[in-house]
Amino acid sequence: MAERPQPRSRRERPSKPALTREGIIATAVRLMEAEGLQRVTMRRLAQELDTGPASLYVYVANTAELHAAILDELLGEVDLSPATAAGDWRKRLEAVLTSYNEVLHARPALARSALLARPSGANYLDLVEALLTLLAEGNVPGNQAAWGVDVLLQVATASAAEHSAQAESADAQDEWSALTDALRAASPDRRPHIAALAEELIAGPPTARRTWIFHALINGILHTAVDI
Repeated sequence: MAERPQPRSRRERPSKPALTREGIIATAVRLMEAEGLQRVTMRRLAQELDTGPASLYVYVANTAELHAAILDELLGEVDLSPATAAGDWRKRLEAVLTSYNEVLHARPALARSALLARPSGANYLDLVEALLTLLAEGNVPGNQAAWGVDVLLQVATASAAEHSAQAESADAQDEWSALTDALRAASPDRRPHIAALAEELIAGPPTARRTWIFHALINGILHTAVDI
């Protein structure tokens, strides 16, 4: 007769590591990379950490705050070294924004979430400080720089969300073809400006357009006063 297994005392089980906010966020990032941001809920995260969801609310208020914390953690990958490098301040500012854009572009769901998330951690603050440092180097007045940072990050975030969503869509090429056909078929009588600029409206690779957008924004921030 086979020997019955003996119950294992709880005292013999290895103790679980204590919960910390840093550990929770690190686990959430790993979960996102493995399963996608939509799977990173408080319940799923609690399951991964072998605890109850109520235990997590001591450290993270809700899923929105959790996603904002994930975003902040990944912002640590943004290359901020141009802020202290040599060279034209505009090009260095563009380099930081491009790095930010690429971090989000590599994670489509996070890019879309970033449109609504409000990170407030160390990495986000370092990013804002780097942008303000470069704008100050360009002698952009403080109030214009403050509002300008908001616009720069909004546009870089929206660009990443748009292009990463298109990359995920199975219908993206069909949608693009439909748009280009519609622009090229525009009536010169009813829509003369579209008819004249149809090719220009769709010209240029995404990277070239992104560079132009950043240049236009940076120059606009430099020369547009805050009037309140």
